[in-house]
Amino acid sequence: MKTDIPTIPTMKTLGGNKSADHEGNAKKEAVHEAKKSSISREQAWEMLKKYNKEPFHLQHALTVEGVMRWYAKELGYAAEEDFWGITGLLHDIDFELYPEEHCKKAPELLREAGVGEDMIYAICSHGYGICSEEEPKLEMEKVLFASDELTGLIWSCALMRPSKSTMDMEVKSLKKKFKDKKFAAGCSRDIISQGAELLGWELDDLFDKTIQAMRSCEADVAAAMEN
Repeated sequence: MKTDIPTIPTMKTLGGNKSADHEGNAKKEAVHEAKKSSISREQAWEMLKKYNKEPFHLQHALTVEGVMRWYAKELGYAAEEDFWGITGLLHDIDFELYPEEHCKKAPELLREAGVGEDMIYAICSHGYGICSEEEPKLEMEKVLFASDELTGLIWSCALMRPSKSTMDMEVKSLKKKFKDKKFAAGCSRDIISQGAELLGWELDDLFDKTIQAMRSCEADVAAAMEN
């Protein structure tokens, strides 16, 4: 769902047995039939710009795209990186023009452009419990649900730093702002917490990973916004 605050990408890899993590991810990809997008990234970008003109909305979409691409590779779905990324890019396709029909107008717009039903469901599931009845079921859908609001909170925290960047942000700084409900009040703490629960992660893990994810795409998002 859409937040009031722009977002950027970041995050630090968690510790542990990395070889075991990579082996587990490889096995996950081997038994999982990779999802493919029915439209290209270029087509998705043009469609997004057709319905969204506000720089903030475009920046948010690009950020969530980058975060989703990072998560796809991190969680063992590298073969689905484009599917995850394009889902993130289009997740708020209807928000600027149809804010009162968010996640309800989206299916119509997406089907007209040839987007597949699996991606449409994933996009609508990020509004579960607020403006959508589609429940996040797949890991990708849960990641989108959990990280959408969080990217806004992270970016608003970054803008308070001298660097104006996520590159030097630490989890403890984010946790402090998370507890301050008046800070970036448009970013729902309840949804972020619910997202962590859906994934079976501790909040600190979700914070750390999403900071890393935002770091990974911060420069690309900035460059895209300058073009």
